[in-house]
This record gives sequence, structure tokens and C-alpha cells, in this order.
Amino acid sequence: MPTQISQIDRDRNFYLHTKKPLWDITAIFYVLAGYCGAIALLLLPQIWLNVLGAVLLTHSLVLSAYLSHEFMHGTIFNERKWNAVGGNIMLWLNGGCYASFKDLAAEHILHHVKKIDSVAFDVPTFINNVPRLIRSLILVLEWSYFPAISFIIQWRAVAAPFWNPQRHDERLRTIILLIVRSSLFILLGLVSLKALILYFLAYIGMITVLRIVDCFQHTYETFLAGSYAPKRNSTYEQENTFTTLISRRYWWLNLLVLNFGYHNAHHALMRCPWYNLHKLDSDLFANRENYSLTLPQLLKNYHRFRVSRLVKGQGKAVDGHGNLNLDAFYGAVGVSFLVKS
Repeated sequence: MPTQISQIDRDRNFYLHTKKPLWDITAIFYVLAGYCGAIALLLLPQIWLNVLGAVLLTHSLVLSAYLSHEFMHGTIFNERKWNAVGGNIMLWLNGGCYASFKDLAAEHILHHVKKIDSVAFDVPTFINNVPRLIRSLILVLEWSYFPAISFIIQWRAVAAPFWNPQRHDERLRTIILLIVRSSLFILLGLVSLKALILYFLAYIGMITVLRIVDCFQHTYETFLAGSYAPKRNSTYEQENTFTTLISRRYWWLNLLVLNFGYHNAHHALMRCPWYNLHKLDSDLFANRENYSLTLPQLLKNYHRFRVSRLVKGQGKAVDGHGNLNLDAFYGAVGVSFLVKS
């Protein structure tokens, strides 16, 4: 047993302390250069360059979200203040900046520590109690792949300082951010309405990609933010966590989302840098394919239950025999680490 423990400790140190700064620099540079370059492409008259710009912008925004997540876990810089600087830059790009990086990081780490999902409001309860006309509109939009619920959750969080007494101290910061960001988008629209529309489409693309990857990663119990939530153990954590990969055979394709799909590995060692997650997953979960979904399964279930999950909740992923049951796995809604509960 002592030998096993020492081996685990050595492995843990390897995953945590084997740093590849060039990988981080490349990812950060790609996001910043891609974001600026994409906007430049949106402003050009050629349609094919506009399309290229929209695709590049979508991917840059997606990676800015996953880099925000890495900064929250402190995997890029050794000092907390520099992770906060990097995280705030990424949140500014993807629109998660209306909540402070510190608050978002604290909520996300709580997700790891307590093994629960904290939500601002229960989506099925909201959908089933909202006036019928609004409910029908939301369901039609979601059926059409427009992420209406994600926008509702996001703008509810943005408006929270104006109706939640506990967040009144955030009012000035929120007003300044709304003025600055709105002014920049108005300026973009004045220069090119086409570019503004394409930017909005790219933003929808970002939300959709994040939702697909995140949708089937957990079957945690959900609790309203601020309410009592019990702390679960690591067994519960792994039994209710799923790996969602673009490809298991061609592992390098998962770099397109900074290996975020290796979610069981991430929850086994949450400070493991993104570029080490593939090896950590292969060492820990090579024979656990029952808790792994690949892109065809993700896309099929995301499409199949795009309305059902809003009304019924996330469903149940594993049957009584421990087998993955995709017919009852509806999935979750939203991307929690970009929105303050």
C-alpha cells in the first residue's frame, strides 16, 4: 500500500508540475490574434472572407471560454493575480465579464469541492410556470437551435445587481461595462451592419458549441444558489461525471476545445493543465468507456432532446445495471462557469 500511495503521489506531481508554457502561449495568442483577425475579416466586402471570419471568431470565443476555465483553476500562471488578469481578458471577449473573475472562479471551484451544480433558477420549473405564449416562444426558438434559455440566464445574471439586494454593490461596475460594450457594438454596427450581424451569429455559435460539449458532462443534483447543498464524495463525483470527446481514437482533435471533454480526468485532478488531461485520462479511465460519449452521440442526443431537457430536466444517464442509457439522458442547459448564479 505505501508503494502504491507513493506511486500515485509521483503521478500527481507529474500531471500538475509538467508544464508546457509554449502550449499556453500558443493558445492565448491564437485566441487574441484570432479574435482581432476575425473582426477584420468580417469588415471586408468578400463574402467568403466574412464566412471565414465568422468561423474563426466562433472558435476564438469558444477557446476564450475554456481559457477562462483554465485561469479559474490556476493552471496557467503560478501567481493568482496573473491568472486573474488572464481570466478577465478572456471573460471580456466571451461576455462573461459582467460578473467578477473572482466570483466566477469561487462558484466554479465550489462545483468541484461539493460535487453539485449551483443554479440561478430551475429551468424546468421556469419553463413549466411561465405564461403559455412565452413558453411556446422559448421552446420554438430552442427547437430551432437558438439558445434562448442561455440568453435568459445570462441577462438575468447581468440584471441581478439591480434587483438582488446582495449584489447592489455591483451596480456601478455593471453600468460601466454595459455602456462600454454597447458603445463598441454600436460602433461596429455603424461601420458595418453585416459585421455586427455576423458577430452575433458567431456568438450564438460559441454558446452552441459550449452547450454541446457541456450538456452531458454531469448528472449532479442541482441546488439553487445560496441554498444548503450537501458535500458529495469522490465516488459520487465520478459516477455522475462523463467524458465528452470529439474523438477517442484521434485524441489530438480534442485540442480544438482545449481537452475540456476529458471531464472525468479533470474532476479527478482539477488543477491538471489542459494539455496533460489526455494522458491523465488514458492512465485513469482507459477501461471506462461506459462513461464516455463521442461526438456522434453528443450531437444526436443534443438534437434529440433539445426541447425535452427544458421541460423534463437532465434525465438519468445510467440504468440499474450501470450501463449508459442515452435514451433517458436528456442533458443539462447552460454553461455555468461563465455566469454568476
